[in-house]
Parts: sequence; structure tokens; C-alpha cells
Amino acid sequence: MYEIDWKKKARKQLDKIADRQTRVEIKNAVATLVDLPNAAQVKKLTNHQFGYRLRVGRYRVFFDVVEVIQIVSIEEVKKRDDRTY
Repeated sequence: MYEIDWKKKARKQLDKIADRQTRVEIKNAVATLVDLPNAAQVKKLTNHQFGYRLRVGRYRVFFDVVEVIQIVSIEEVKKRDDRTY
């Protein structure tokens, strides 16, 4: 079982999300990380500044695990189309 530590930057990013329901979904998804090996929608990242990524709808929650789970950043994934790449 892990403890969850929200970094100041991540808290600000969460507060800036206008949709209240989305904020609740992100908080609930982050709460499931206490059982990390069995948490859903989590991917270990390679060659990235953060260790893991949690998918929550259009948002990605980036975090590191160092004795506690440190929620580092929350980013929105913009709509992708034929001209994205």
C-alpha cells in the first residue's frame, strides 16, 4: 500500500480543470493508485521524465514512485486527427 503525495504543480493543474465531474474522476482514479501493481490504466514510461502515466479520459496524470506516490503533473491530450503527425 502506498501513500499519495500531490505536488503543488499538480494540485494547481487539477484546480484549473473547469469540469467538476472530470476533477472528481481524476481524484478517484488517483485514489486507486494506492494498490499500484493492480491499478488500471497505468503504464510504466521509458525515456520520459516521469516514471508512470495514468489515463483518465482526455487527461494523463504523471507520477513517480519513491516510497510514496508523487503526483507530479496533469496534462490534457488534445484531439488527434490526420494532421497530428
